[in-house]
Amino acid sequence: MSPLIFDLSKNPSVAHHFIAEMRNISIQNDRMRFRRNMERLGEILAYELSKHLPYNSIEVETPLGVAQSKELARPIVLATILRAGLPLHQGMLNYFDGAENAFVSAYRKHHHDGTFEIKVEYLSCPNLDGKILILADPMMASGASMVIAAKQLLEHGTPSEIHFVTAIAATPGVEYVRRMYPKAGIWMGALDEELTAKSYIVPGLGDAGDLAYGEKVQF
Repeated sequence: MSPLIFDLSKNPSVAHHFIAEMRNISIQNDRMRFRRNMERLGEILAYELSKHLPYNSIEVETPLGVAQSKELARPIVLATILRAGLPLHQGMLNYFDGAENAFVSAYRKHHHDGTFEIKVEYLSCPNLDGKILILADPMMASGASMVIAAKQLLEHGTPSEIHFVTAIAATPGVEYVRRMYPKAGIWMGALDEELTAKSYIVPGLGDAGDLAYGEKVQF
């Protein structure tokens, strides 16, 4: 795989424990734990992503002298898709605490024949010109939501680089996002191979939004 595609599950770490709990049907009914595990995964992915961002060398004055250090070279905009993306977004914001933020309200509108389309009803975004755009959503199934959200966000400027962050990805979704944004980074907690006919990830973990915030009325 390209070095721009990062799968956290390839190497053992405590992230495996968090992902296992999020997948575990006997633990999922604890919504607070689900949200916290998703947030912690966002923190870990933010740290891993931070290793690949541009930095400037700076001098920092301490009480005892001057230290050589580094700071991020470009502003970051953290974006997410409501509502499911909020815990993952918060985890990344805990690390990129000076970032600007963008929010996309997008959902699957299901049709009687079993198909669906992605509808976007609201977007809040700063100017993206020259900034680093990081779009986080917990599930990258078909990749359609990520691609449509990115397209809407990019109407607000041209970032210097784009990164997609997800907890669980499916191979078809990664391939689609990669095809649409070949220069973007893709960062995931784990990669599953299969999608159902309704584009749900198998084994996945279920509906991340419902698990975090409770079931919603389907329409």
